[in-house]
Amino acid sequence: MSELDLYDYDLPRERIAQEPLRVRSDARLMLVDRASGKIEHYHVRDLPDLLRSDDTLVVNDSRVVPARLVGYRSETQGRWQGLFLRSDEDSGIWEVLTKTRGTLTPGETITVQDRDGLDGMLLSVVARTDEGHLLVVPELPERFPEELDLNDPADWLQRFGRVPLPPYIRDGHMVDADVEDYQTVYAKHRGSVAAPTAGLHFTDALLKHIAAKHVPIANVTLHVGLGTFRPIATDDLRDHEMHTEWGQITAENAAVINERRQAGGRCVAVGTTSVRVLESAAAAGGGNLNPWTGQTDLFIKPPYQFQVVDALMTNFHFPRSTLLVLVSAFATRELALKAYRIAIENEYRFFSYGDAMLIV
Repeated sequence: MSELDLYDYDLPRERIAQEPLRVRSDARLMLVDRASGKIEHYHVRDLPDLLRSDDTLVVNDSRVVPARLVGYRSETQGRWQGLFLRSDEDSGIWEVLTKTRGTLTPGETITVQDRDGLDGMLLSVVARTDEGHLLVVPELPERFPEELDLNDPADWLQRFGRVPLPPYIRDGHMVDADVEDYQTVYAKHRGSVAAPTAGLHFTDALLKHIAAKHVPIANVTLHVGLGTFRPIATDDLRDHEMHTEWGQITAENAAVINERRQAGGRCVAVGTTSVRVLESAAAAGGGNLNPWTGQTDLFIKPPYQFQVVDALMTNFHFPRSTLLVLVSAFATRELALKAYRIAIENEYRFFSYGDAMLIV
């Protein structure tokens, strides 16, 4: 048995949630106590009663951009799909993960269709990267009366892009409701190609109830990248090359967390993305939580010693994934897999639109 095999479990396909609940906070919430090993069952709406008045709740305010592009090769009419990865501000060139039959060549154009299936912007192929990604320049046909900011890909994507659902939700095909459903209510800074899913359970009403308990909410930002879906391909976790993501915590938010922790309160991270920012900032500060902005490739795995995070609210993750390894580092592998086994037995809903656990 390899080290990676230790983080495997069998999940019935019907346990993968395909739609969110009508009321987000009605999702189930498993409470996992690390000290006693006790597991209890609640709902996310019960969270205010599970938090202490001296806690700080930390959320990731990154906003998902509609980065999935659908269209056809303008010359051959062959179907095409792509995922916007990044853009170069100076040249205006986009880097796109592409999927099509045949080989796209420089000078060729792609017609992107909007969510209604109508022809929209054009992508002019420039070159390919060493990884096989496509380099393109976006253009608008002359017939389009609207003006888009040529230097802001978010404007283009908002008009012509689609919600980049993971493939385990309806094979990645969005419906209109996903525009709102696959976004946290507190999303602010655009930049993620996948939602920080633990935050999808929060409603404005729930946030008000938490505030009434005098629990402050501190924001961090981590723009979730495509690498979050990349499986571990090595038997030894030490050989896995972790993906890089951009994150930030401001001086104001760091001060709130530090002040309340020094007074005995807990830092309760909502989602593994919030954990990555907090622990990356602490690592950069020599164990102290200071303001921080940068790229992080932090891979949290046992026996990692957490510097800032005292409790973790998170969804149920893929087997053999870096996210399950992170949860195992926080709760111990034995307790984490016990919780997953109980969740399956009790018919919890898994992955992005599924239920959650609170590990204290």
